[in-house]
Amino acid sequence: MNYIDLFAGAGGLSEGFLRAGFNPVAHVEMDKAACNTIKTRLAFHYLKSNNKSEIYYAYLKGEIKRSELYNHIPVKLLDSVINLPIGTEFNETIFSLISEQLNGQEVDLIIGGPPCQAYSLVGRARSEDGMKSDPRNHLYVQYAKYLEKYKPKYFVFENVLGLKSAKKGTYLQNMEKLFLKKGYKMRLYTLAANNFGVLQNRRRIIILGWREDINPDLPDLESVRMQTDFKVDSIFNDLPKISAGQGVDKFVKYRADTNEYLDQKSVRNGIDILTQHIARPHSEQDKKIYRIAVDKWNNKGQRLDYNDLPEVLKTHKNRHSFFDRFKVVAQDLEYSHTVVAHIAKDGHYYIHPDIEQNRSISVREAARLQSFPDNYYFEGVKEGQNRTAAFKQIGNAVPTLMAEYIAKTLFKK
Repeated sequence: MNYIDLFAGAGGLSEGFLRAGFNPVAHVEMDKAACNTIKTRLAFHYLKSNNKSEIYYAYLKGEIKRSELYNHIPVKLLDSVINLPIGTEFNETIFSLISEQLNGQEVDLIIGGPPCQAYSLVGRARSEDGMKSDPRNHLYVQYAKYLEKYKPKYFVFENVLGLKSAKKGTYLQNMEKLFLKKGYKMRLYTLAANNFGVLQNRRRIIILGWREDINPDLPDLESVRMQTDFKVDSIFNDLPKISAGQGVDKFVKYRADTNEYLDQKSVRNGIDILTQHIARPHSEQDKKIYRIAVDKWNNKGQRLDYNDLPEVLKTHKNRHSFFDRFKVVAQDLEYSHTVVAHIAKDGHYYIHPDIEQNRSISVREAARLQSFPDNYYFEGVKEGQNRTAAFKQIGNAVPTLMAEYIAKTLFKK
């Protein structure tokens, strides 16, 4: 089945569908860094399918530059990543570019979800008008235009739980009416990523839509409970220990012995390469707070309340909300708290549980919490300048394991 990925981000949702055997026709994404990430991932899949994986791994080792990697990839494949914002101004251009990629073929499926900040509970709480004036509230209207244009058999729409309550449910109701007007029925699922083998407490909405002339056999995704005895330390315990501000972006000679979770979920993929295990630097004050937070969690099982810090360490004027702004990733639990895009701004909410390392989690550790494989490389706009861009992409992504399960289950026929 051919699919188009709208609002593609770093390609987490798309990676799941690729693994399940689907064929990406185009990815549409406005963020330049995320588009570069998708191009690099498409390069991986292309080279792997042509028995030339060594070229991709030469790139991960830093032996060749990104431009050299792309020289081995068909121009048409790279051009299938469309770096434009979806909306009235650019839709016709995007349609034209997608048509070039299709070359007369049909679109079977559209996947993707508009940016979720406008619907998120946290976003609404921090906005003066509760995000009511945010133009992203209405991007589902643009999504519907692509349904009308390509008339796919199905669509898969991902978003945050806040979509159900935003404007007292009006957006969701209007969305359903609009999709029906375009000829599509829909079913909404509320899913938890940890039920799909992801070591993270991430709850999201998945809307499955189908064309009215199709009679689908819909699975009960909400009943899925993939049994696991793994703990969050599975993503930490094999990695080299680094301190704040340390790490290597492109290549660390890395021992291949892993653990059952990493092997079973295809995170390691049998390679001796480790990229982007980089930790951001922290001030001495933050590191003092981190030590207190880690000690409190590891030895007492208690979260740090900001107001309990010594006065000398309190710099925020807001003492009445967001008491848990410093939070340790719990390695002894079956899943961590949710990774969100704010991780790109600071690491206070994602403190590494090892007090000796005394830092927030690295790019690679965040990617593993989202179930991305270790050979997934997150690009920046410029080559080699990508830590912040990588964190943002990871925080916004759909966990790959959940996406793959959905793809295989929904369309197993």
